[in-house]
Order: sequence, then C-alpha cells, then structure tokens
Amino acid sequence: MADLLWDDVSCFFDPDLMGSLPDVRVPDCSVEDWQAVLDLVEAKGWKCQYSEGETVLPLPRAEAVLSRPPDAECADLRIWPTADVLAIFRFHDAEVIDFDVDLRELQGQERLDVLCGFLREIGRHLGKPVLMDPEGACGHPVLGFDVEADRVVLLAEPLVM
Repeated sequence: MADLLWDDVSCFFDPDLMGSLPDVRVPDCSVEDWQAVLDLVEAKGWKCQYSEGETVLPLPRAEAVLSRPPDAECADLRIWPTADVLAIFRFHDAEVIDFDVDLRELQGQERLDVLCGFLREIGRHLGKPVLMDPEGACGHPVLGFDVEADRVVLLAEPLVM
C-alpha cells in the first residue's frame, strides 16, 4: 500500500506553487549519520556520482568530505534511486543531511511512491525523520518519514486548489 496518495498530495508537488526544488532534510545528525547514508547508497546499489566542483571523484568517507576547508569546491552527491528520479545531497555541515529533489520528476503516483520509498529507506536506516519543506521554507515541512509510524506521512494540510 502506498504511503501517500497522489490525489491527496499533488498540490505539494506543483512547481509553480512550491518551487521546483523542495528542501529535504534529516535534522540532528552527525558525521556517523552521513556515513550511514553513504553506506546505504552502496548497499542499495543506487547509481550515484560524487563531485567536488566539476571534478567527479570516487565516493569518499563522510569524515573526509565534511572536514574539507570552508573555501573548498562545493561537494555534492547525486543519487538516482531510479533511472529517472535524482536526489542531490549537499555536504554543508554534519548536523543536517540535506538534499534536493526536482518536483518536475515527481509527478504522479508511481514517482511519488519512488520518493516515499527513498525517504523511508533513509529514515529507517538512520532511525530519524526525513522532512520535505517547500523550496526556501525550511522549518515548514509538508511531508516526511515518521519514525514512529514507519512510513511517509503528511505534515501539513493540503492546499485547496
């Protein structure tokens, strides 16, 4: 059974209303949590690409990425949980695992199920909530993985269209 139904949440996936790149985050993290996500990527066999600036490099240990100097090239990790859905992780700090997804890639029930499965895998692996906020509205999650419920749930009332 699906965590969420498209008809119930489609308003949160409208790029014109929510911005095309919502902010997804796991708060209250550590270097060990980041490493756990990197380990999960490898265990799941998700296609990924790590880069610093324009240079593609092998996937490093989390400690190495997070201890880079503040003026170093921007590091990101692109993960494809399926061939046509991309999540881009940013290594800004150890305390919050954050990444972007593109709402234009997440239209319809099938793609919603992919996103929910991805959030659920990360949340279960870390034992922490995974929250999705509208673009630029950090701290106002609309949906997320709930550890107690063990599924992705709505965290805001859907917009009336």
